[in-house]
Amino acid sequence: MSFPDVLKRGDSFLREYPRDSWWWNYASHAACFGVILNAKILLNLMYKPQLHNVERLDAALAKARAENRLLLTVMNHMSVVDDPTFYAALPWRFHFDIDTIRWGFGADNVCFLTPLSSYFFNLGKILGTKRFGEGPFQGSVDAAIRILSPDDTLDLEYTPGVTEVEKPSLLQELNLPEPNNSKQLVKYVKPLPETTNCLMSKSPFIRSQTSWFHVFPEGFVLQLEEPHLNSMRYFKWGVSRLILEATTTPVVLPIFSFGFEKISPEHTADEGIKRWLPNNFGAEVHMAFGEPVSDETLELYRSQWRQLVNKHIDPGNPSDMPEILKNGKEAQQLRSDLAAELRNNVLAIRSHLGYFEPEDPRFRDHKFWKEYTSTEGLSDPDIKFIGKNWAIKRLQKHLPEYREDDEDDCK
Repeated sequence: MSFPDVLKRGDSFLREYPRDSWWWNYASHAACFGVILNAKILLNLMYKPQLHNVERLDAALAKARAENRLLLTVMNHMSVVDDPTFYAALPWRFHFDIDTIRWGFGADNVCFLTPLSSYFFNLGKILGTKRFGEGPFQGSVDAAIRILSPDDTLDLEYTPGVTEVEKPSLLQELNLPEPNNSKQLVKYVKPLPETTNCLMSKSPFIRSQTSWFHVFPEGFVLQLEEPHLNSMRYFKWGVSRLILEATTTPVVLPIFSFGFEKISPEHTADEGIKRWLPNNFGAEVHMAFGEPVSDETLELYRSQWRQLVNKHIDPGNPSDMPEILKNGKEAQQLRSDLAAELRNNVLAIRSHLGYFEPEDPRFRDHKFWKEYTSTEGLSDPDIKFIGKNWAIKRLQKHLPEYREDDEDDCK
């Protein structure tokens, strides 16, 4: 369930650019299509893209739209070219409608350094996320929650805890994805003035059908030497917010990819122009689509979230998330558990493919990665990065937001 003030902050973040203008939609589609076209030409001329079970993506998107839900895809992060190359590898049918072009996140201190690059990436439906200390409670994540909430469900969002604390749970139950008579029941749930908060008078962006949001929950590119090829970091907790706080449960599809590290190997990061030139011509690039995470599993986590909200709602400020729901142990554990669930779904695809050695069990634990990063690898010298571990703050001194007193962001 969503807090009204969270959705409002997401609305404000999206309104920083004129996304509700018709010309923005045309310009956005033109920018996206131009990048896709160029990436598709280069990918197919120089490499061998392989899609495994792409029909699952078609089915997930169709299911989401038939049930007035949003699509959320989660994928491992192998290289700096993952996003444009992944999307360019998809069939043409995914590129002709602006609402079917994915939304995504991009590092604020990499993609949004100048006004020109900021406009370009915003036109490309990318939201800037800040690293090192900002954590999962920042404007871009609120904006993603807003995007993942169908506009016609927003008027069903009560300010929780104003008079009847169970009403948020009631409305969420009415919006469950299982086939039932919820759509008919919703018509008869009449909000009262004293229990309702009008969230938005107008959508901050134009869309004719529900959206697709694509995320790399690891947050940083990961390329490791053998025997740990194509392993993953832990999944950051921001992805859990997208599922727990959207006004309706999104359809969640896991994806595992490999081969992108051949196009842009991290050892070229300090080799000037080589960083931006294609490598290993003729290499295969694979994208494998898993089965959607079951609605029952997602609803289990969302019901636990509703229980926490009802337990910890702040009567003095019921429209916003209290601190205990941000940093309290119960809320943090729930986000951690859900992120681990999503990671397991992506890992299952990797295991099923049969190309790689079993993943080191240490990699699932965010505490392991915090220790590994803070010691710059000395805690576990058997694990070697290809290139640099970009989660190390010392390597980010050239970026404008670097501060010596920042804490590692393990959320």
